[in-house]
Amino acid sequence: MHNTLSWGILGTGRIAGTFARGLANSQTGRLLAVGSRTQAAADAFGEKWQVERRYGSYEQLLADSDVQAVYISTPHPWHAQWAIRAAEAGKHILCEKPIALNHAEAMAIVEAARRNDVFLMEAFMYRCHPQTARLLELLRSGVIGKVRVIQATFSFHANFDPEGRLFKNELGGGGILDVGGYCTSMARLIAGAATGSAFAEPTTVTGVAHLGKSNVDEYAIASLSFPGDIVAQLFTGVSVLGENVVRIFGTQGSILVPVPWVPTPTGGSSTIIVRRNDGERIDIAQEITIDCPANIYSLEADVVATHLHERQAPAMTWDDTLGNMKMLDRWRAAIGLVYERERPENQTLPVHGRSLSARENHAMRYGDIPGIEKPVSRLVMGVDNQTTWPQTAVMLDDFFEQGGNCFDTAYIYGQGVCEKMLGHWVSNRGVREQVVILDKGAHTPFCTPEALVSQLEVSLERLRTEYVDIYMLHRDNVQVPVGEFISVLNAQKQAGRMRVFGASNWSIERVAEANAWAAAHGMAGFSAMSNNLSLARMVDPVWAGCLSVSDAQSRAWLSKTGMTLMPWSSQARGFFTGRANPQDRSDAELVRCWYSEDNFRRLERVNAMAQEHAVLPIAIALAYVLCQPFPTFPLIGPRALSETRTSLSALSIQLTSAELRWLNLED
Repeated sequence: MHNTLSWGILGTGRIAGTFARGLANSQTGRLLAVGSRTQAAADAFGEKWQVERRYGSYEQLLADSDVQAVYISTPHPWHAQWAIRAAEAGKHILCEKPIALNHAEAMAIVEAARRNDVFLMEAFMYRCHPQTARLLELLRSGVIGKVRVIQATFSFHANFDPEGRLFKNELGGGGILDVGGYCTSMARLIAGAATGSAFAEPTTVTGVAHLGKSNVDEYAIASLSFPGDIVAQLFTGVSVLGENVVRIFGTQGSILVPVPWVPTPTGGSSTIIVRRNDGERIDIAQEITIDCPANIYSLEADVVATHLHERQAPAMTWDDTLGNMKMLDRWRAAIGLVYERERPENQTLPVHGRSLSARENHAMRYGDIPGIEKPVSRLVMGVDNQTTWPQTAVMLDDFFEQGGNCFDTAYIYGQGVCEKMLGHWVSNRGVREQVVILDKGAHTPFCTPEALVSQLEVSLERLRTEYVDIYMLHRDNVQVPVGEFISVLNAQKQAGRMRVFGASNWSIERVAEANAWAAAHGMAGFSAMSNNLSLARMVDPVWAGCLSVSDAQSRAWLSKTGMTLMPWSSQARGFFTGRANPQDRSDAELVRCWYSEDNFRRLERVNAMAQEHAVLPIAIALAYVLCQPFPTFPLIGPRALSETRTSLSALSIQLTSAELRWLNLED
């Protein structure tokens, strides 16, 4: 790099000083400013490290236009908040590990970096050291044959302090988050190198741990399995002195990395020991020396500068960070460790720390549903897979901030957990009158008027609300006359428990019969339907009792009547995301429900149109549903913030009737 990168350090703890020392020897950076929660701490740090600008708040540091990059060194629980705010301030970011408390918060950070077009890297400094690069070269060369077993340890003994960050649950204490992330990231890196990829994700994660009296993991072990018949054992802790080495065992030998995490703190040489088995005996160990004249933290700062314009560095990419955080979540789940800050009652604000509100100039569009006084977002967020509070909060906060206000859930989703999560979120964020809740009940085999009433009562309690905006029968029971369903739904509506009601997976004939009966008896009828509608034809029902209205006759009826449709699987459950290929039959469910010759012809046309519009194919497929000649409010079910982002791009695409026919092979 020809230009010097001006850095600010956010936080004044021990690791901040370590980075300041490294930055002093960097080839690309200079330390310009420091920010702390108090002026006294900023002044003391600035005096020790000769920092020119000293700020008594993090906000002041981020407001300094001369600061180009920030190193975030606060305790774990505040990484997400200040990384997001740094991105919003246009600063490039090196965030101390772990990048966040959990995978959900890490997603929010990555999306903020992407949205604000800034560099972001998680500060696993060992990834920037030439020793790690040499290790990967050895593995890829096959020097020990096929990798079979990985062992990684990083543990130390600290005196117990219930108020210190290492042992305090509220501060994200314990070994897994503090140093266990080194072990998980190394195991994933090694397994990736052994299987021909940048990193690999474990197929199974099990764990045991000792949770101390402050309810953090004082020491823990994880057992993993990876693709390629690779297994791994990890050991971490904050109250046990570990060996702190990495061992790799293969079919033809082994590798020992004696100092894997901080090989040369201030520069010097490190070694990797390789032992090979020639089939008859084990050769004498070969010591491979790696010279590194630079401070390891200097290398880290230089990696940031070198890859600044790429916005992420190969040493620790965004996907790598997200995968590592997900693995840490799985390890904690295996030992039953939840942080107090991850409970809904302790997190009433989004991770950025501000009150929840829709962003200015968001792309969301709205429509009207008769009987609902609020405008309804054209895309509906499915709350059908959110079973933990961090995931729920981040996913729903993001959707709301992007203008989304309609949320779909059901009595049976997650055995009630999903309704509870949505209820926590609406209550904690104080947005009940700003959102539209679509709830469903009376699923087979409890599809009766009596079950409807009892389940609705439970759903309202879970959702923490006195009413839902839209209530839908989740299935039909043709043994029950339509009048019985309409009568009980009207009674619940008149009691104020729902604003309007509808039917999910009812045939058009039964819906028409029900509405005719309602009109004849002076009652309200169905205001909306929720059957499948997607560009891909549903070859076989996704679930028993599922119905689609994707055919021409059904669409003609919807156009004629103007019935509101809130279709599920509007994106054909990923058929248009690149997962579907006639030669790839690994996903049995995708094959069963969506594989057909006509659907693959539709996929070809979607791909062609996506290139013309410079969008992802999934956006074209969703735009097909949005642009129908009758009111549609497609349900989407993103599992990650990136999936929400790609879905929202469909809102900007306007397809003509001719394009709709062409996409659906009707030209």
